[in-house]
Amino acid sequence: MEDDILRLAESMQCQELHMVLDEPTGLRAIIAIHNTVLGPALGGCRFLEYPSTYVAVQDAIRLARGMTYKAAISNLPLGGGKAVLLKPKRMLDRVEYFRAFGRFLNTLNGRYITAVDSGTSTADMDAIALETQHVTNTTTHKLFSLADPSPLTAEGVVCGMRAAVKFKLKKDNLKGVRVLVQGLGHVGFSLVEQLTALGAQLTVFDINPTAMSRAHVQFGAVLVNSLEELLETEADVFAPCALGAILNDHNIPKLRVPIVAGAANNQLLENRHGEMLAGAGILYAPDYVINAGGLIYVADQYAHTTEAESREKVHAIYDTMMEIFRRSEKEKKSTNSIADAIVLEKLKQ
Repeated sequence: MEDDILRLAESMQCQELHMVLDEPTGLRAIIAIHNTVLGPALGGCRFLEYPSTYVAVQDAIRLARGMTYKAAISNLPLGGGKAVLLKPKRMLDRVEYFRAFGRFLNTLNGRYITAVDSGTSTADMDAIALETQHVTNTTTHKLFSLADPSPLTAEGVVCGMRAAVKFKLKKDNLKGVRVLVQGLGHVGFSLVEQLTALGAQLTVFDINPTAMSRAHVQFGAVLVNSLEELLETEADVFAPCALGAILNDHNIPKLRVPIVAGAANNQLLENRHGEMLAGAGILYAPDYVINAGGLIYVADQYAHTTEAESREKVHAIYDTMMEIFRRSEKEKKSTNSIADAIVLEKLKQ
């Protein structure tokens, strides 16, 4: 059946699937633990509205798989997991809600470690931490200068974008490089800020007009009126930084760029769309490689690594991406299939 949750988990090779209902707080949560071969699963805690439980489970499993791949290719001693909390129509007590989730999380005995994600904050992680130690990104993590990992995610994207520009355009820096940014959330906005400082020329779109106005006023970004207009704009790089599945049969033929390198998770609707990009002569920076900076940062917070060591790992995204591009060219395979092959090699060690 199309809505068979266990069949879905099996098809995505998801190791564990946990659900909880807490009537007093209205908590309805799903935790997907995709893989723990390399270590405990780490992944964000997402708090959004979903049209159905099945869609929420699907999102959790896909994102957990992405975290497995992201951790493995970043050489972290971690597996991949994700928590999806179905946002209720009315929140009675946010602290108690997240404390209830913390109690549920604690029953997994450390197999899954949670962190900030879409819809959650460090204050929510603080509430979870009242019930379990298996959480990072709290306000008590004082080892690092940034509580929000978004700037580090953006910094990693810049590193990966530099590698793509070097490989495809033979250019050593991003000065004058025309970049289209879709999505101006925490990561997308930070990416615009960092790219502007490096001399890139930015054209942006977001469904939030306030974010668009900020990007224009603060950084001089050119604004377009729709996603369609952005996709059809001629540029050097398209940087998707919104929700996933942007690279699909409908959108890929519209692209007028030689490079796709952005922060969004699950950018390819299907793996075959990586082949479609390659066939169109577009160099694709696999999403879970280029956007791993945030995961590296929160993982190192949890492990009490120094901030300098963590940033060094984030900057290594450049080298990892260059390895993928060179191997893709040599083996005549899409970049996403090469990245997947590298991950599977690591998971079999």
